[in-house]
Amino acid sequence: MPFESAVAAFAAALCDPAAPPPAATRGRRGRADARRFAVYRNNVAVGLIGALEARYPVARRLLGPDAFRAIARAYIEAHKPRSPVLIAYGAAFPDFIEARGPYPGLSLLADVARLENAWVEAYHAEDAPAAALADLAALDAEVLPNARIALHPAARLFSLATPAASIWASCQDGAESMPPPDRGEDVLVARPEADVSVRVLPPAGFVFAKRLQEGARLAEAAMALPDPNEFGTHLVGLVAAGAIASILPGERP
Repeated sequence: MPFESAVAAFAAALCDPAAPPPAATRGRRGRADARRFAVYRNNVAVGLIGALEARYPVARRLLGPDAFRAIARAYIEAHKPRSPVLIAYGAAFPDFIEARGPYPGLSLLADVARLENAWVEAYHAEDAPAAALADLAALDAEVLPNARIALHPAARLFSLATPAASIWASCQDGAESMPPPDRGEDVLVARPEADVSVRVLPPAGFVFAKRLQEGARLAEAAMALPDPNEFGTHLVGLVAAGAIASILPGERP
């Protein structure tokens, strides 16, 4: 059997508990050894489940270790790694959780997992300088309405139907125990300097930031606010959070 075919058969058998050991593998007696091969198969499963546990510690805490491992095992059977770098594995796990049923608890768990995945992505995102409040203050008021912004590569925006950000925050070390709100939350994940932050946006903050992310001018994004005159507060908040890489001045009217 060609080497490439042997490797492919070996990998396929590792990921399928019902498959026999690949024919090209041999034990000490010159024939396939299912018991020895099971050791490799188990090591793969343990490694992948461990990668999910490391990526989603709060989801694991909320669900419980045993239940988390059960859903993680189902995930690894359906989603094989596409890269040898395990830090990249598990990005689809939140959607996998949500797809398991229309239950409020699973929706909350999936949203918490989305924030945890966004935290990992933000942490490993491309390095880039963030705009400062001084950059914003230096803009001429006449060009501000037509200005556009570029979000920082680490910035992530979410409009969630659950209080996932408050739940996530309550599970961090040193966090004060507070009852979560009974409503959804709009969330910004950003990485000012080297620290990832998870912030709940003020009302209409998500719509404003999303419009900017999609290329709208500041004046256009402001029209999405209940009071367009409050766009400055939202813009300053995004800059202060390190979510904006640059502010591109617009044309003078």
